[in-house]
Amino acid sequence: MTAVETFTAIIKANKAGSPEGIYSVCSAHEGVIRASMKQALEDGSILLVESTSNQVDQFGGYTGMKPADFVEYLQRIARDTGFPEDRLLLGGDHLGPNGWQDLNAEDALANSHELIRQYVAAGYQKIHLDASMFLADDDGDRAKPLVDEIVAERAASLCSTAESTWKTSAGNSPAPVYIIGTEVPIPGGTQDHEDGLELTPAVDARRTVEITREAFIKEGLSEAWERVCALVVQPGVEFGDDQVFDFNPVEAADLSHALDDIPNLVFEAHSTDYQPPTALADMTEQHFCIQKVGPWLTFAWREALFALASIEDEIVAADKVSGLKRVLEEVMLDNPKYWLKYYPGSNEEQRFKRKYSYSDRSRYYWPNKRMLSAVGTLFVNLRTKVPSPTLLNQYLPRQYNAWRRGEVALNPQDLAEFHVREVLKVYSAACRMA
Repeated sequence: MTAVETFTAIIKANKAGSPEGIYSVCSAHEGVIRASMKQALEDGSILLVESTSNQVDQFGGYTGMKPADFVEYLQRIARDTGFPEDRLLLGGDHLGPNGWQDLNAEDALANSHELIRQYVAAGYQKIHLDASMFLADDDGDRAKPLVDEIVAERAASLCSTAESTWKTSAGNSPAPVYIIGTEVPIPGGTQDHEDGLELTPAVDARRTVEITREAFIKEGLSEAWERVCALVVQPGVEFGDDQVFDFNPVEAADLSHALDDIPNLVFEAHSTDYQPPTALADMTEQHFCIQKVGPWLTFAWREALFALASIEDEIVAADKVSGLKRVLEEVMLDNPKYWLKYYPGSNEEQRFKRKYSYSDRSRYYWPNKRMLSAVGTLFVNLRTKVPSPTLLNQYLPRQYNAWRRGEVALNPQDLAEFHVREVLKVYSAACRMA
């Protein structure tokens, strides 16, 4: 089977009651991608990798990559790791006018159609259609969600572009599958720090499906509607700087049954990072079948590199060290665009969050030239002067135990990727992918 056919089979099995699921790697970080491919190789599974409309678009996004560039990037890493490209499934997340909310609808949607066209033409086969955001000239109360009928009409129109692009540009590949809905709460929808989150009401989930189905039929997309396989909702999972909202299977029970009588349709859960293994397994069983993870993976990468930098400080001359932690702080201060409005508080509180926040805004800075140089120096130093086992045990005890078992080499990149794979194994087990 192709990757998208395997994906569809997982959806159908979950819908039929089997506790199977799939995790989605939402990251453009090369170390994370490499680790993900190695883990999928070990599990014998497909790998779903997604880029968001902010990361990758027709103008380059914040990664500097257009959709075709991102596909080529993944294919290169697949060749390097020996991962079969036919087991790689590419997804596009929140594809729609998200990046152009300051434009009038005509211009924002024109950009959105071109975004969809380039994604599908590049070979993406899992497409999240998200037109849930207000545009500059939209009427309505912006303290409430955009009217369902408008959202559905725009999503159906975007799907029409995806279908025509597939038929003309990628017709030899399997037909794309679609995701609808959004988890983004309305302003004020998230409760106070202590009170938790407001779950999507089951009745709202069903209403979204029905209104979107009607819009698809009106657009002449009845065949494409059969390939709509998941609905994005808020199941009560989220994270902030220093707090994680854990999935509560009792509170989510009503929502989890909202799609029981709708064939082939499960839930896609966003922001599942940092959930306990039991919570992720419960989500799989309750049909939150597609579990997206991103910041937890780069958080793990940062943890590993900080530990390696501490090892480096112990065994490398002071004038030769990478200074990785210091360099990261400097590049984040030099360009506060990606963290400033997300990290409130005093200077000291912000300093701490830049390093250790669950939100992991530091993930935007790894492609910086100074950061790439620092990581390169760190890896060269620790290849030249291999850490002693006792030092490895001090800072990376899980890697030490894996080394003792013969599962990982004393190579800094392998040690860092191992740390990311420890997170991926939690998802693999919860989704029964191994």
